[in-house]
Amino acid sequence: MALSLAIKDLDAGYGAVKALRGVSLHVEAGETVALLGTNGNGKSTLMKCVAGLVRPERGSVSLTIDGTTHDLARLSTEAIVDLGVALVPEGRRLFPKLTVLENLMLGAFRKAARQNIDRNLALAFEAFPALKGLQSQLAGTMSGGQQQMLAIARALMSSPRLLLIDEPSVGLSPLLVSQTIAKIGELNQHLGLTVLMAEQNFNQAIRIADRGYIIVHGEIVVAADSVDELRGNDIVKRLYLGGVA
Repeated sequence: MALSLAIKDLDAGYGAVKALRGVSLHVEAGETVALLGTNGNGKSTLMKCVAGLVRPERGSVSLTIDGTTHDLARLSTEAIVDLGVALVPEGRRLFPKLTVLENLMLGAFRKAARQNIDRNLALAFEAFPALKGLQSQLAGTMSGGQQQMLAIARALMSSPRLLLIDEPSVGLSPLLVSQTIAKIGELNQHLGLTVLMAEQNFNQAIRIADRGYIIVHGEIVVAADSVDELRGNDIVKRLYLGGVA
């Protein structure tokens, strides 16, 4: 399926606080693109703009599917989900007093996904086998790693075309971070999902990314066409690799 996300000259914020300034980036079908930056630099705001949770002050967010372009800045969050955009939010945002299975079923909200619940449930359990034996457990009683699995699996239940994953490593041990990032890479490879991942763990993110962007104080300061280009960038060396630019 032909798909592309294009963000151009995007400004966004919260009242007097401007979180994004002139941000431009693109994601093409089948890619895993990393949006890298430390806390407070605008990664989550950008994800929320794509998902319709924050309205841009300026610029455009467009999703082209099979030749038809949709202006996401003018659509409701529900309409954006209906286009096949799924967000795995920072902090997981599960329903703690509902079971694993109930959380998964809520992921199948959009009409197109309701027709494929059994298939998507099988895919979710294939991707995260540990969840299959935990279907009746309350989400709030699970470990952080299990909750992150559930949050990603819930997004898969919506039959997504574009998967937005915001800070998947937050609150996880180094081993679980490595496993979670690897699993996201497998979803891209095995299911053909297009992924935009916001992450602050540079070394983990570039394991699965095709290319990436660095955001600092709400502005894109590096736009690299490959992981090798990212590694070789002076700003990246200074911020992430301990080098001297």
